[in-house]
Amino acid sequence: STWPKVSFVLARRRFCEKIPLLDISSSCQLALRKKRKMKLAIFASLLAGAAAFAPAAQQKATSSLSAFENEIGAQEPLGYWDPLNFCLDQDQDRFDRLRYVELKHGRIAMLAITGHITTSSGVRLAGDIDFSGHSFASIKSGIAGLSDVPQAGLLQIVAFIGFLELFVMKDVTGEAEFAGDFRNGHIDFGWDKQTDEWKANKRAIELNQGRAAQMGILGLMVH
Repeated sequence: STWPKVSFVLARRRFCEKIPLLDISSSCQLALRKKRKMKLAIFASLLAGAAAFAPAAQQKATSSLSAFENEIGAQEPLGYWDPLNFCLDQDQDRFDRLRYVELKHGRIAMLAITGHITTSSGVRLAGDIDFSGHSFASIKSGIAGLSDVPQAGLLQIVAFIGFLELFVMKDVTGEAEFAGDFRNGHIDFGWDKQTDEWKANKRAIELNQGRAAQMGILGLMVH
């Protein structure tokens, strides 16, 4: 009964010696090593890409910030604050242009706030606004008063604003000390006799008051 079993074992051994079987464990280890090498190569390439791009972006943002962080208006508590990135990657000329527009809008808003407070408190010019007998006192305050102003009066207002914009409120002589300097060699009030620190303080005050006035007049227009 044991003879067939012995014969089967011997036959299987001879067959295996003639046709060697593959080493399955070695094949699996080789495949795992290849996978590890591939993962390491991919990870190394990702690190190299991050190392290549991250410092450039950081340097770019830092250079853009340091270019204007010492300008007038960059002060506590916000410091240099440009949430919409208007000045990102911009040069000094572009910054001066935006500062010029900001100053002009702030000055207009301060005049608007003053006018709104004055008329809302009941102060009116004496007399009539036209020859038809419409008095200044009959005109409502704020935007609602535009409908009470005669058409000829509105045209005069627009023409006066255009005249100021084209010939007065600009650097005509090219001698401006900073963006928004409209003295043009005529109006000084002792400005040139003051220190640079005093000038910077006054310019910062005007800029902040203009910013507050823009928000204020916008709120009055909405309400």
